[in-house]
Amino acid sequence: MSTRTSSRWSVYAALAGNVLVAATKAVAAALTGSASMTSEAIHSSVDTANEVLLLYGMHRSGQKPDRLHPLGYGREVYFWSFIVALMIFALGAGVSIWEGVAHIRAPEPVTSPIINYVVLALSFVFEGASWLVSLRQFHAAKGELGYYEAFRRSKDPPSFMVLFEDSAALIGIVLAALGTFGATYLGRAALDGVASVLIGLVLAGVAMLLARESKSLLIGERADRSLGDSILRIAAAQPGIDGANGVLTMQLGPEQTVAAVSVDFDDAMRARDVESAVQAIEHAVRAAHPDVVALFVKPQKLATFRASFMRLYGSDGGGPGALPPTGAAAANGTSDGDGAPHGEGARDPAATRK
Repeated sequence: MSTRTSSRWSVYAALAGNVLVAATKAVAAALTGSASMTSEAIHSSVDTANEVLLLYGMHRSGQKPDRLHPLGYGREVYFWSFIVALMIFALGAGVSIWEGVAHIRAPEPVTSPIINYVVLALSFVFEGASWLVSLRQFHAAKGELGYYEAFRRSKDPPSFMVLFEDSAALIGIVLAALGTFGATYLGRAALDGVASVLIGLVLAGVAMLLARESKSLLIGERADRSLGDSILRIAAAQPGIDGANGVLTMQLGPEQTVAAVSVDFDDAMRARDVESAVQAIEHAVRAAHPDVVALFVKPQKLATFRASFMRLYGSDGGGPGALPPTGAAAANGTSDGDGAPHGEGARDPAATRK
């Protein structure tokens, strides 16, 4: 099962769970008058709408390129993921905090708390099942990376959005139960409103994390570093290539990437030979990486490449997204503070073909 397919199934699982949870919470909120339960009902209703938007974005991102969008619609899923983050913040967090403050200022007793507890227990089961599905999917996708690092490096928002939403939902259920307990057994009706405010703050924190990651992908984020390394190795290995200078990549969608590679061709090559070499590079890259939907090969001397990067980034080949080919730095595993090989983007002399 591909990463995209597993992400879609996790969204379907979350949608089914949220529909059941939202309906039961809404009934409980109407019967008991609990502020925290009302916040939870709003939260689950927003989550239900969010899953629909994520599925819509995933569907739109799979459309084929056309003349208006020659590189496809991959960023549709990033746009709708950003909208989902805004909805969590504005509708989920905003309404929950407003509802909580209103009940703190004018506390109302919670009637029939047993209903709340039963509904919250059922909701925890539904949300927990969805959470397990999304956790297993994300665990399989992250490989050897830590969870937070995998979240920061992921190019597939639905894979982590569902996990974050379900985690926030489980925390919210616990807070709602504590709020109900405080309002009934402790006789402090205002605690129900406090629980609602805390639920809103949890949602606001999750929304800001999701919005930051979605925004980064939406405005254009480079692909995983390993893809650039691989493209450079493939290009440098072709006959007639003196060296691969560097590569720029950009993520268009979870499984759609565009790349531009700077290549130093042998001066003795004729125009027809250069064209054949470019085609060979394109075929080899696409065979190894089907996700590369567009590859641009730029004939360029190393000195010209470095001068271009100096103008763009203020350094001789260390610009964002530029990667070194195989060579001494990569082979020795030397790296800077964030794990990037030294001389990022600049061709190592050891990689020059003789």
